Amino acid sequence: MRAVIQRVSEASVTIEGEKVATIQKGLLVLVGIEDASNQEDINWLTSKIANLRIFGDENGVMNLSIKDIDGDMIVVSQFTLHAATKKGNRPSYIKASKPDVAIPLYESFVQQMEIELGKKVQTGQFGADMKVALVNDGPVTIIIDTKNKD
Repeated sequence: MRAVIQRVSEASVTIEGEKVATIQKGLLVLVGIEDASNQEDINWLTSKIANLRIFGDENGVMNLSIKDIDGDMIVVSQFTLHAATKKGNRPSYIKASKPDVAIPLYESFVQQMEIELGKKVQTGQFGADMKVALVNDGPVTIIIDTKNKD
């Protein structure tokens, strides 16, 4: 699994002209699932994201997590995070899981994230053409791949 975590002052997801998710201060998390992804990856990644100290404390030092600030979160599935670009100019998505594998893992990721945060997590819609808007605060963008967890 890969995740792109963006600290935001606001973010939203719109599908077919309808805003389906909107937050203020918190995180926008783009998640890419591959066939090798499993529940162990989900547990590790959700804990890592929930505890990342990337929000400023009273001294402006990045020392607080999303849990510490009671921030909100939007999670969006994004298969293009597993694009292979080594050969040619057209990305290959061969490593990205097909929906029958990816959807249950994505849903499990969202559920585990809610457990970690102790609150509802907003989402996009798997497979939909989404318009994602955000104001990256900092900017702060972190990329995590579960293959690098050891």
